[in-house]
Amino acid sequence: MLGELLMASLLLADPANPIQSAIGHYQDVASYQVMVKSSSGDKTEIMRYYFRKPGYVRMEFIKPFNGATLIYDPSSKQVRLWPFGYRSFPAFTLSPENRLIQSSTGHRVDRSDVGALFRNVQALQEHGKTEVVGIEYAGGKETMHITVEGNQGFSVEAVHRFQLWLDQATGFPLKISSYDAAGQLIEAVEMDELQINPRFPDNFFGQ
Repeated sequence: MLGELLMASLLLADPANPIQSAIGHYQDVASYQVMVKSSSGDKTEIMRYYFRKPGYVRMEFIKPFNGATLIYDPSSKQVRLWPFGYRSFPAFTLSPENRLIQSSTGHRVDRSDVGALFRNVQALQEHGKTEVVGIEYAGGKETMHITVEGNQGFSVEAVHRFQLWLDQATGFPLKISSYDAAGQLIEAVEMDELQINPRFPDNFFGQ
């Protein structure tokens, strides 16, 4: 409880740049897992997402391709894909650049973690403006709603504006919306069942 109150106070202490406070907290996170739901147009993706620094990723898909499992190993810089479940036949070894395993909006598995999101947000901040909208609830938790928008003509990976809802207790984004320069929604993401620093079984990220 004390840690949660401290983090909330840190986020509120610098309302001009709460993103930096959240990034500072994330630097102390070794691993996390979360349920992710992302929507883009008429496409919806739902998965269980697991991450361990310095960049191990495991995705267990629920929708579409229920049961498909994907693991990225940063040491080999390769992705192992099991379309019908972990360690089932067949299995494929792919590059993270392969479009077959990119999301509907072009996200790569090796750039899919919260740290990569924060880097993009920070780059947009440096060439734009940040606005604290206020305290709102998202995913049943109290969050700080923040908008980061690039200057005219400036975007990061096609994103001109982010809306983020940062959990007051952890600094993690529980909801993210991204928009292009025309104001059109690119993607809406919701994160639930967040666990920070879970202990994963041995070889959980094994390929």
